[in-house]
Amino acid sequence: MAFTLMLLTGMTVQAQKNVQLNSPNGKLRFTLSLVDKSPVYKIAYGKQVLVENSPLGFEFENGKFGENIKFGKPVFSTVDETYDLVVGKTKHVVSHSKQVVVPMEETVEPFRTINITIRAFDDALAFRYDFPEQEGWSSYVMYNENMEVNFAADPQVLALFVPGFINTHEGPYTYKKFSELDAQRLIDMPTLFEFPDHVFMAITEANLVDYAGMYLVKEGDKIVSRLSPKLGQTKISVEANLPHRSPWRVFMISDRVGALIESNILTNLADPCKIEDTSWLKPGKTTFAWWNNNVVPDTTFQPGNNFLTNKYYIDFAARNGLEYHSIYGYADMPWYYDDGPGFGLAGPNADLTRPVPVLDFKGVCDYAKSQGVDIHVWLNWAALYKDIDRVFDKFNEWGVKGMMVDFMDRDDQEMIRIQETILKKAAEHKLFIQFHGASKPSGLHRTYPNEFTREGTLNYECYKWGDKNMGADHDISMPFARLLAGPADYHMGGFRAVPRSEYKIHYSSPLVTSTRCHMLGMYIVLESYLNMVCDYPEAYEGQPGFEFLREIPTTWDATVVPAAEVNQYAVIARKHGNDWYVGAINNSTARTVPITLDFLDDGEYTLELYSDAEDVDVNPNHLVKETRTVSKGDKLDLKLAAEGGSAMRFRPVAK
Repeated sequence: MAFTLMLLTGMTVQAQKNVQLNSPNGKLRFTLSLVDKSPVYKIAYGKQVLVENSPLGFEFENGKFGENIKFGKPVFSTVDETYDLVVGKTKHVVSHSKQVVVPMEETVEPFRTINITIRAFDDALAFRYDFPEQEGWSSYVMYNENMEVNFAADPQVLALFVPGFINTHEGPYTYKKFSELDAQRLIDMPTLFEFPDHVFMAITEANLVDYAGMYLVKEGDKIVSRLSPKLGQTKISVEANLPHRSPWRVFMISDRVGALIESNILTNLADPCKIEDTSWLKPGKTTFAWWNNNVVPDTTFQPGNNFLTNKYYIDFAARNGLEYHSIYGYADMPWYYDDGPGFGLAGPNADLTRPVPVLDFKGVCDYAKSQGVDIHVWLNWAALYKDIDRVFDKFNEWGVKGMMVDFMDRDDQEMIRIQETILKKAAEHKLFIQFHGASKPSGLHRTYPNEFTREGTLNYECYKWGDKNMGADHDISMPFARLLAGPADYHMGGFRAVPRSEYKIHYSSPLVTSTRCHMLGMYIVLESYLNMVCDYPEAYEGQPGFEFLREIPTTWDATVVPAAEVNQYAVIARKHGNDWYVGAINNSTARTVPITLDFLDDGEYTLELYSDAEDVDVNPNHLVKETRTVSKGDKLDLKLAAEGGSAMRFRPVAK
């Protein structure tokens, strides 16, 4: 890792009332100013102003911060860093930015100082606050972080409204002009804003640690921030001893929306890896029989919390090279003792070290190991957290390798602390984590690469109960909003598609409504280091396209976006070793998308191309597989059906 810090000259500083920071390529510009002794910021891309002067400040228990302010001497520097991601969309990352630290000092009592650190990258601007320990101020109680966003135009917005601070982050996306958005409703992040001349800006946060999660709210003609309050009250959001710091407030910006998808800005801003030995980490694909309701052959045993059901899925995983089999239980019964009312609420005596009597849990783990398959388990976060050390010791004894931690449903400061504790202790026990019923990621898979994925979105589990919002028109919002924050658990792999007009709710053996090629493409378009293969074995084996699903990796060396249009289509290319994989997903309008193979390395490649068949409007499971030889710079016309997609693998031709 390389880290360089040096003073710069030529930056704009006008009597400490106006501080300007430009990106390395000069296109992005962040200006921090004092207006009537209050700090405001402005953001521009080239000649286009995106955000007009917008206030910054805080509301503390002992009074507001943001009035009667003066700036101390700004310190400019460059920050150059190289690092490797154990799990990520880019293996080797080179991060280059310019930085300025500006002390913001109150000129009247209580004379507090808060430092704002601003970084400018070629694809983003970000700032955070440092609360240094100082005379007369050793701790704080914060009500809100008063960030406003005053747009210079009326951008098109891709937004997810949530019903309150306690929520699952599951819902449909709204895509409309900012002026047409509902006011006084919580908006989840990331949120995408498209300005005139096709300049894109997404707002989110990075390195969310020991702090409350942030939301956006439209108030009049501006956006304001809201922090998730402590559980059980509405005022206090953050309590901390000094020194302390906030997460980064991130503005991803480019005139090419694909650049936002390619960006590593959140991991650039996250703390370096805290796991000394990462050799034990093994991303991969997993069964998840809950989705199909534990379908097994009609034979001598019944599905349930038993050895034979799990053996059936372990054998399937072993035959097809899936790294993991997941155990959650059966019907409404977890795999462990729980006296709670159901999956969502852990009972007072829930015990993750006590498998239900009908399940030979150790026997399942031993059998999986004998077949080269690892076990991970579903569990309720509350059942885990109350006895985390004893549970993790038991998991190590059994040979469990990781877990889905579910029903968190909050991102207040306490829950953010709980998530980090789970990640830290899991790493000490060499266990991976899959957060479910959780808020968006913030780049911490760099800090704790044992976090393989997390939910924070409406996903394919909802096909089980027929959510009207599921389908390709929802999927296509993912690359342009939720996925800008990082990996997403999406419960993929439904191989029994029907035309939308024929869809019926099946809690067992759910149906899906997008094409087989759309489903294959999702495994590349979506970023996740524990991709699910959710359907039952007979739905896959012998089916066209399953050979592609079996072979696709889950971690990547590089990511490129050859073509994308917000809420219309996305074509994403990812490299693994010497091979390139390309996934395309489409919304409900058929189209042809031309792409150029500029991302390939020199030399010839063998292309395996999976495309929607001509009759997918009546049988969306049909696909066409063809093989051809291509080279860097060649052009392809991807014919994407309504709710369709494409999947490709490029292998270098041996010389």
